[in-house]
Amino acid sequence: MTADAFTVDPKTADLKTADPKVSGGRVPLCVDMDGTLLNTDSLIECFFAVIKDWRVMFALFGWLLKGKAHLKQQLALHARLDPALLPYNSGLITWLHEQKRLGRRLILATAADHVIADAVAKHIGLFDEVIASDGLNNLRGSAKAEAISRHLDGQPYAYAGNDFSDLEIWRHADSAVLVNAPKSVCKAAAEVTRIETRVDDRIPWTHALVKALRPHQWVKNVLVFVPIVTASALFDFAAWGDALLMFFAFCCTASAIYVVNDLTDLAADRQHQRKRHRPFASGALPLYHGPIVVPGLLLAGGILAAFAGAFHVVVLYAVCSVLYSFKLKSLPLVDVFMLASLYTIRLFGGGEAAGYPVSLWLLGFSSFLFLSLAIVKRVAELMALPTDRKGKPAGRGYKAGDIEILKLMGVASSFTSCLVLALYVQSDLALGLNKLDQTYWGIVPLMLFWQCRIWLATARGKMHDDPIVYAAKDPTSWVIGGAVFAIAAIAHLPI
Repeated sequence: MTADAFTVDPKTADLKTADPKVSGGRVPLCVDMDGTLLNTDSLIECFFAVIKDWRVMFALFGWLLKGKAHLKQQLALHARLDPALLPYNSGLITWLHEQKRLGRRLILATAADHVIADAVAKHIGLFDEVIASDGLNNLRGSAKAEAISRHLDGQPYAYAGNDFSDLEIWRHADSAVLVNAPKSVCKAAAEVTRIETRVDDRIPWTHALVKALRPHQWVKNVLVFVPIVTASALFDFAAWGDALLMFFAFCCTASAIYVVNDLTDLAADRQHQRKRHRPFASGALPLYHGPIVVPGLLLAGGILAAFAGAFHVVVLYAVCSVLYSFKLKSLPLVDVFMLASLYTIRLFGGGEAAGYPVSLWLLGFSSFLFLSLAIVKRVAELMALPTDRKGKPAGRGYKAGDIEILKLMGVASSFTSCLVLALYVQSDLALGLNKLDQTYWGIVPLMLFWQCRIWLATARGKMHDDPIVYAAKDPTSWVIGGAVFAIAAIAHLPI
């Protein structure tokens, strides 16, 4: 392998030129698109873009019977990917700009359908020509090599690629440009052609995968322990053990749903100021990892829930979450009620596993509380909406003008939840537990103060789009939570 002419340091992404003479003799450069120019696979992008359309999903098998090239064409036509939203390899594009400045002929040569390839080439504005699949011919491997050879009348060329499917092209190429290629691919390519340049700027996929599971969101699953506390069973260690199983069951299931949500909401996430940095949306994690990890996570969650004796609750949570991801999240008001329901299901799961069913009092309090928090999430999203979005967040059914009425609904829900809590504290169910039951009243102002503080932070534009995650990082929320737990423990002392 010859010395690299160009590399991208994965830590600093600084461009380093080793030998300006190494340029492949300025032969035309053919650039692959999927995994090379793009940090994603356009075919998988198309699939997830249409997965919510049941009519397209029913037609998939028929398209495939007519050949993969036909399948690619139909998916491209129905998906209508916006090239401006796709994740590009910035390091490679920087180098291509330099090659273009030096007068090199650049050709986009891809197995993707020409509908997508033409749109990407037009968006980038660097390529002189495009070679792509056309609905009849699937230009992959040797077929692409033949198409490039015909297009260039047999003249030598360099080819930029990233995986083993590109080896057949490199066998016929004058030189290779390796883009985020594994070491095994680099070694194989070096055996069949000369390496002109390497571009390496992708972070390890393992780090991106962990981030995609959103472990910081697992704090929501602490709700499974609430029924034990409210049932005066703080010293029932068997119940805590079963609830712990449910905690991990919800963690696995929720992470699976987060992955599904990210895969089916790529376009909307890429238009969001913060969500565009998520592993799948940014291209840091290849899309095919999603369908691999989701079944494993769901299986693990189901097994843990079965051992805890609440398998049906996790199934209900998974079904509701999928419905939310695929459709309900775009329906105004329906979405926040479903979000509140998902919080409440965690309570039911903990109660079922621990053997302490959720009371109607707890259900009433939590329903209003979770509805308020769900509305906080939507208000925060609307407040963070860029001015160029025409007043509507992508993938949502709200407009910027809905903020005031949503705030009214949310604050009203907060005060109602505390009213229900106050009525419970005064009820016959709470009174008479022991001589210290009066301490329960201390929880009411603490909960009201916490919710008012959450809404004040939201109104000031300081709210994370998920209030539970915000609270987990907020020291004041931890102090309030500790005080509430202490009051509940004191009230249940055997005096």
